[in-house]
Amino acid sequence: MNTGLPKVLVTGAAGFVGRALVSELLIKGYQVKALVRKVCGDLPVEAGQVVGDLTALVDGDSSAFPRDDHVGLGGSMFAGVDVVVHLAARVHVMDDTDQNPLALYRATNLDATLNLARQAADAGARRFVFISTIKVNGEGRDTAYRETDVPAPADAYAISKWEAEQGLQRIAADTGLEVVILRPPLVYGPGVKANFLRLMQLIQKGWPLPLGAIRNRRSLLYLGNFVDAIRLCVEHPAAAGQTFLLDDGEAVSTPALIRAVAHAMGRTARLPAVPVRGIEFAGVLLGKRAAVARLTGSLWVDSSLIRSQLNWTPPYSMEAGLAATVAFSQ
Repeated sequence: MNTGLPKVLVTGAAGFVGRALVSELLIKGYQVKALVRKVCGDLPVEAGQVVGDLTALVDGDSSAFPRDDHVGLGGSMFAGVDVVVHLAARVHVMDDTDQNPLALYRATNLDATLNLARQAADAGARRFVFISTIKVNGEGRDTAYRETDVPAPADAYAISKWEAEQGLQRIAADTGLEVVILRPPLVYGPGVKANFLRLMQLIQKGWPLPLGAIRNRRSLLYLGNFVDAIRLCVEHPAAAGQTFLLDDGEAVSTPALIRAVAHAMGRTARLPAVPVRGIEFAGVLLGKRAAVARLTGSLWVDSSLIRSQLNWTPPYSMEAGLAATVAFSQ
């Protein structure tokens, strides 16, 4: 093991991105603590698991994280930790019906995040890598998003992430903690769920998708590329204090994505060219305006800053990422 590498605490370690990140860090020789809500048998045994609930973590209260030596906890959650990668979050929920969704998002994405960062700084951690979202920039537009854009979060999830970013910057100024903020677009890869999985299932069944007339641009991020960028931000000196947008390096239209997924499946995409206005009208009638907007609208990013500042190049092409994603699901 390379003892010169930082010791990393990964929150949300049992999630879609967290499991891949923990595995990659261990392969590269890092020491890893994995923060989980309950013991996870799918994580590598080399990762010391810390069991607790971030929403119960308040200043000075360590009772939310009881000792449990058989899963690698020995002393403080932050003992020996150099870098925290904060993946844990209340994720975006489509058609959230809660009466006060912003309060729920703030409890996890804002309050728990800032408490975690303060305690990490007090314990001697030097860097905090925060996984935010491209939705801080906005819900989409016809030109590429950049780090210099004025943030325009539109829903409770994005607002809570933007507020957390601002709070972390204040903590950085007060404590010297090196904060790195990453804003990914939609992340796909082996084990992906939600809308991307449903899209793959429709393509696999050969259903016609009336999206052939759409001419938009969407950025995506393959899980392997995301994990590689996070790992780089854990250790690269030039990452300190930066906010980076990420993607695979190419923006695709919705029909082009469907064709690429179908090709990876060995199938032919069925894409009738229904006028976009008709699709949007149907979305209004069915109460699915937001979902349709993601299919018809553009949301793409310019990820040149992390490429130039950290000399980062995505190690996987979108074609390779889609092939791996499809192979896992079949």
